[in-house]
Amino acid sequence: MNLARFPRRRYTPHATPLEPLKHLSRELGGPEIWIKRDDLTGLASGGNKTRKLEFLVADALAKGCDTLVTVGAPQSNHCRLTLAAAVKEGLKCRLVIEERVPGTYDPKASGNNFLFDLLGVESITPVKAGADLAAEMQKVAEAVSQEKGRKAYIIPGGGSNPLGALGYVTCAEEMMGQSFDQGVAFDHAVCASGSAGTHAGFLVGLLGTNAHLPVTGINVRRPRAEQEANVHALAQATAELLGVPAVPRDAVVALDEWVGPGYSIPTDEMKAAVRMLASLEGVLLDPVYTGKAMAGLIGLVRRGHFTKGQRIVFLHTGGSPTLYAYQDVLQS
Repeated sequence: MNLARFPRRRYTPHATPLEPLKHLSRELGGPEIWIKRDDLTGLASGGNKTRKLEFLVADALAKGCDTLVTVGAPQSNHCRLTLAAAVKEGLKCRLVIEERVPGTYDPKASGNNFLFDLLGVESITPVKAGADLAAEMQKVAEAVSQEKGRKAYIIPGGGSNPLGALGYVTCAEEMMGQSFDQGVAFDHAVCASGSAGTHAGFLVGLLGTNAHLPVTGINVRRPRAEQEANVHALAQATAELLGVPAVPRDAVVALDEWVGPGYSIPTDEMKAAVRMLASLEGVLLDPVYTGKAMAGLIGLVRRGHFTKGQRIVFLHTGGSPTLYAYQDVLQS
């Protein structure tokens, strides 16, 4: 894979750590569990969207844009990081917020909503669940273009298009290099599966490096069949962009047993996973993505899907600022 032919901004000047979770592994009595710390990427409090934005913002700058427009749910980590990238580059940023669960958008809330204000968002447009998000972002972009000398760049939700997914192709390459340097070979990887860009890019990167490392996604929003179709379609488009072999359909797994009542709605398994990682490893998960993904990993270990003698790597996609908006749910 020749990623050098794609313009890229560097927001994380180092490889994120790849490290064992010794206490968690001992507590569960199953496989040896490791973690890829993509909660420690650059920009404001880090997270997986930073890697995607390296390619997307480079494209925006190449096209002479001065404003980033994107969309997310209330407490969106992607919106926080897009806004932070805009600040770093001297750009403006406008957000569309989809209220996926009625009554959950509060502009005065803590967590990422507070950070939107602190980072200086230019405008926030709230819309109801099910709105045509592409059309809503286009309206915002057109409003920007009405102002003299301004030009907007639209970034899809989660930064999840083929260009953004290249961020997780680079992560797969980075992780496999660390695996070699540290002398640890993995049997399986687990990640959260949401807007599909991280899951799809990671799959393409592992395929492109001949890693022979299967990936299980833990779905945080959609039914399994729908999510797997989304991930596979984006993986195919990303592979085509890179010029690497297509991802087989059976390589895409996105389990939906830990979604619970819906996106961003707390579950008992999520709460237990977040508290377990904090108290055993000093690692902060988030309630929406990594908390549910880790709940899935723990559940798979407890049912014997992963066993002693195996080595599993968990891709930590960040999101810790969201914890502060869920304090009443997570506090003992």
